[in-house]
Amino acid sequence: MLSQPVFTQVKRAENKKIAAITQFLRENDLSIDTTVEVFITVTRNDSLIACGGIAGNIIKCVAINESARGEGLALTLATELINLAYEKQRTNLFIYTKSHNEALFKQCGFYTLASVPAVMVLMENSATRLQRYASYLTTLRQSGDKIGCIVMNANPFTNGHRYLIQTAAAQCDWLHVFLVKEDTSRFPYEDRLALVRAGTADIPGITVHRGSEYMISRATFPCYFIKEQSVINHCYTEIDLQIFRQHLAPALGITHRFVGTEPFCTVTAGYNHDMRQRLADPAWHSPPIQLVEIERLQYQGTAISASWVRRLLVKKDLATIARLVPKATSAYLQQMIAVNKESLSASMTGEK
Repeated sequence: MLSQPVFTQVKRAENKKIAAITQFLRENDLSIDTTVEVFITVTRNDSLIACGGIAGNIIKCVAINESARGEGLALTLATELINLAYEKQRTNLFIYTKSHNEALFKQCGFYTLASVPAVMVLMENSATRLQRYASYLTTLRQSGDKIGCIVMNANPFTNGHRYLIQTAAAQCDWLHVFLVKEDTSRFPYEDRLALVRAGTADIPGITVHRGSEYMISRATFPCYFIKEQSVINHCYTEIDLQIFRQHLAPALGITHRFVGTEPFCTVTAGYNHDMRQRLADPAWHSPPIQLVEIERLQYQGTAISASWVRRLLVKKDLATIARLVPKATSAYLQQMIAVNKESLSASMTGEK
């Protein structure tokens, strides 16, 4: 007779236990996801037989030893993970998982949002939340034959971003700008949103939207169960664009999506190339969307980018930064450097 499994919470700081989880995941052809804050492990006779983790409102790194499959353990583990998330006040839950786990999480009340056949699915614990969000977007719909959209990180907001928005808005009856919702950089989301709104306040015919979980962030897109980078990139493109084209764009009547040309990052350039095809693909039963690439704004022969500004910020080169960003961004970055100097001075003198 099998002994009862023992469920335990493991936090990131518990190095020895995290090492055991890492090894267990590796044995199950998974990598550990560094964004997981807490794991639930399942042991039997002191041997690890299953685990899963919570990162924000996303369930990740679910693995079950082959010897323990078929005894209902998967459903119990999934329930424990959901309960843990609820205890942390995280009720809007998502999971990216391998396709063969789809049926398991359907039993736990999850519904499929998008999928890459035989590779992965994105699910959430609501049958109606995405539809409700799309319905909300319809209240922001504007009239016109050419309705544009830009999705950006603005990390931070530059003159290049402003030029893209201004140029696209001039070509549209209305332009919707979405700021990807994530807090994985040194610039908090609320700050980035405020800078975009300040930097575009004088441009007519645009709506700057808060991001949502349905605008997928590459920074938070999980890769722990996919080994090849090319497959990761393909899955990200598919999941992101399925939701955008089938749910978000129709709600706003979007006909065109605008991007800047990408001379630096091959991954982003590849995404733009794939986006052009997928947004117009007749196999998806939703209105086609035309991709429009706008030549990037340059300064002294170099395309302006947020990464360039971040490098200059490390050097504290405020003079050059002021030429690459709107006034609100420049003032924000100056203040950031001043605060950092004060913090450093206080730490060196022992002040609080």
